Amino acid sequence: MITVDFFRLTDEKIKKAYEDGEFENLPGYGKRLELEDLSSVPPEMRMAYKMMKNAGMMEEQQVRSEIEYLEDLIKGAHDDLEEERLTRRLNEKLIRFNQLMDKKKKENNSAVFKTYQSKMLNRFE
Repeated sequence: MITVDFFRLTDEKIKKAYEDGEFENLPGYGKRLELEDLSSVPPEMRMAYKMMKNAGMMEEQQVRSEIEYLEDLIKGAHDDLEEERLTRRLNEKLIRFNQLMDKKKKENNSAVFKTYQSKMLNRFE
């Protein structure tokens, strides 16, 4: 019963805000939504995927996977030219990975993050 009342109340508030024109000046108003194709992600993993992506972890994981893949390719390289080409690509990926880690470290050292972190730790204690 409580959830039904909650959803009804929520719908009423949204309708009233729409009627009052509160949605008209929002960024992107009137533009098409860019929907992300998550068909390759299992349905039960989509929420976790979105959360990780929004936290910037998916790019980090993708670069990490590419680094491992390139390392495997280098081990199986058939000639020096191929190994050199793959090593160059690996170095580019390592630079990108280090950039991501530096960015993450800066974000984690920010005052806003420290405040949020302490609030979360206090909540779990």
